[in-house]
Amino acid sequence: MIKDSKTRYGTISRFLHWSMALLVVWQVLKFGDRFSDGEHWIGQTLVPWHISIGTLLLVLIVVRLFWAIRQSARRPEPSASMARLVKAGHGLLYLALLLMPVTGMLVMLGGGYGVTAFGIEVFSRGDGLDWAKALGRLHSPLAWLLSALIVGHVVMALGHHFLKGDDTLKRMM
Repeated sequence: MIKDSKTRYGTISRFLHWSMALLVVWQVLKFGDRFSDGEHWIGQTLVPWHISIGTLLLVLIVVRLFWAIRQSARRPEPSASMARLVKAGHGLLYLALLLMPVTGMLVMLGGGYGVTAFGIEVFSRGDGLDWAKALGRLHSPLAWLLSALIVGHVVMALGHHFLKGDDTLKRMM
């Protein structure tokens, strides 16, 4: 089933969710680049792809947002008591996922660099735009916020599966 239903997320939703989850984990490994000045396999192998993967994530989150809106009437509904919290949590996740690559690009443009993803120039070299530099400073705090939101998301999914015994996690598998 390609589209979502009231009992299960469809193939496209699951593909977008899990591919983005994998790519976000890859991006979070950038934290490891802070140790030993990147002189290890993470810093030498994964980090050079950070901008390209971030750009890909920006495309995927936009596609995912459009898909989620189109599927909203079909999707499984959270329990009435948790609906507001679930919607707020997912809303914050979507917002952080959208803002991370945008602020990352602003870091590059504010620093006087261009943005190149997978060898394709997305934005030509900036001239050290002060407003971009200022907004780009949100990139690191957003990374920590997104990490906390992801941990909360995973803990809630596992709690539903192991403590409540419901099918919340199975719907996305």
